[in-house]
Amino acid sequence: MAKEFNVPPVVFPSGGNPSVGAAHQRHLPTAPFPPPRSANPSIPFMSFDIGSAAASTSFSAPQFAGNTIGIGSSFEDEPPLLEELGINTRQIWSKTVSIINPFRVDPNLHEDADLSGPFLFLLAFGLFQLLAGKLHFGIILGWVTMAALFLYVVFNMLAGRNGNLDLYRCVSLIGYCMLPMVILSAIALFLPQGGVGILVIAGVFVIWSTRVCTRLLVELASCGVEHRGLIAYACFLIYTLFSLLVIF
Repeated sequence: MAKEFNVPPVVFPSGGNPSVGAAHQRHLPTAPFPPPRSANPSIPFMSFDIGSAAASTSFSAPQFAGNTIGIGSSFEDEPPLLEELGINTRQIWSKTVSIINPFRVDPNLHEDADLSGPFLFLLAFGLFQLLAGKLHFGIILGWVTMAALFLYVVFNMLAGRNGNLDLYRCVSLIGYCMLPMVILSAIALFLPQGGVGILVIAGVFVIWSTRVCTRLLVELASCGVEHRGLIAYACFLIYTLFSLLVIF
């Protein structure tokens, strides 16, 4: 015997026609609505108005005053580059000329201390030593630093509370008075090393540097006249060391 299955009947809502019911259940396509316009018309990307966007995003060219920048007179009225860097070539030349003559040294020219001239003299001294086959740039820089500290300490100990010599002026004076040592290093290129001639010439140039440096220190610093001999001895030791670099 065949078994009977109880299947519930299928009921269509539109009177038994499934196609009509499916058609009623579908949603008919509707036309797209236009995008809502923005309440603030000044924002172009919200209103999708290309014309207004171009009008609102156009910027006016910047207006400059005629004499604000001053391009026409910028190169003619500007000071030279060396003066902007604080290098006074005329002052360096005047100080150099005053040191060349040890009997007519003008201390007033050395009132304004600087390091431009001493740097040039030390560089020239090192270059002449390099031509002689001696690499002494580091030694020269170290000895000048130690010599300035030595002279600064010695002079202020002698002058006491009245001493007004600063370290910057010490470096400037020692550097400018290195000019005889530069000339000595240039002459030593044409003389035999360790001979009697180079020893005599080195002694003359050491006395030259010592005399100039001593007079400048005595004239520019207070309480220097009372201790002229000790200051001259300290300067003699300093320039004797530099002459040994040239001799040996």
